[in-house]
Amino acid sequence: MLRRIFGYKKMAGHKAYQRYFQKFTIATNHRVFTKLGQWFFNQVKLDNYTLDVDSTVLTRYGTQQGAHKGYNPQKPGRNSHHPLLAFVDECKMIANFWLRSGNTNATNNFLSFLQDTMDRLKGKKVSLLRADSGFYGKDIFDFVEQKSINYIIVARHYATIQRKVAGLKDWWTLENGLQITETTYQSETWDAPRRLVVVRQQIKKRPKATGKQLKLFKEEGIYENYRYSCFITNLELSAHMVWTMYRGRADCENRIKEIKEDFGFDSFNMQDFAATEAALNFVVIAYNLMSLFKQAVLRSDQLPQLKTLRYKIFAIGGYITKSGNQNLLNLSLAMKRRKWIEGIWSNSQKFSWPFVPN
Repeated sequence: MLRRIFGYKKMAGHKAYQRYFQKFTIATNHRVFTKLGQWFFNQVKLDNYTLDVDSTVLTRYGTQQGAHKGYNPQKPGRNSHHPLLAFVDECKMIANFWLRSGNTNATNNFLSFLQDTMDRLKGKKVSLLRADSGFYGKDIFDFVEQKSINYIIVARHYATIQRKVAGLKDWWTLENGLQITETTYQSETWDAPRRLVVVRQQIKKRPKATGKQLKLFKEEGIYENYRYSCFITNLELSAHMVWTMYRGRADCENRIKEIKEDFGFDSFNMQDFAATEAALNFVVIAYNLMSLFKQAVLRSDQLPQLKTLRYKIFAIGGYITKSGNQNLLNLSLAMKRRKWIEGIWSNSQKFSWPFVPN
């Protein structure tokens, strides 16, 4: 159908694509997708970004390159890959993706990944970096501070952190069962203290509360009543604002879920590591283009998932007829939906680079 619509004489089959991906190397991936990323984000006229970084697990059922046993909460003991992703919160797009072996930890090669992300966002300003406790570490704090980037990173519940939190007395109540405070904390390896924002939630009143208990003091009754979340930050905003801003990071978990369920992110897998990384980078490009489609063409307050769009827009039955030398695509579309579809076509015809969000 696509061949007839666009007038292509031939179209490649899946075997041709497999052979195409085999031509990629790690160096080729870096060169090609960095250039593509720079071009793409240069066309999106949004210059201040909130960057969310996270890792995920792609379970593998074989002995592909880079597939090793590591952290895999869904399939313990299975081989996996452990990629890194960086998301731009404002435009709901993926700024960078690196495939990694399954036996790597969250921070492995992270500073190189972060620098590569900055290169892909060349000409843009990263106003805020948000990350979970997997990215807690002195070298990361030092790096982002040298780049003059604001950050909120979840602190790991080391014994020294737990003792610091246990000694805090001045708690401010935000709402029923939710309290917040702040202090400074300096690890033995740090050159200077950093700001520590602490949130505690009473388990009985907020049974779905996030955070962790102070296991170091589990025998003392008062501490088992709360879950604590600790954040290292260089922001000068109120503690409440810091916590509120970090909560927005939860959306990147939804992005990871979406790219897996709707785009088959965890299903593209080949024997060669670089070929798999190339294929997944093209999935990332498809994801970004679809995000652009939602915002530039659909112009909806809500951004529906691809599986929703598939049934509403992309999977409409039709057939091709001829009118003279011209092919006509006839869509099986109810009358009440035709005006809406015509509006989508109209929006697409008005689209132009650079894209300026409404």
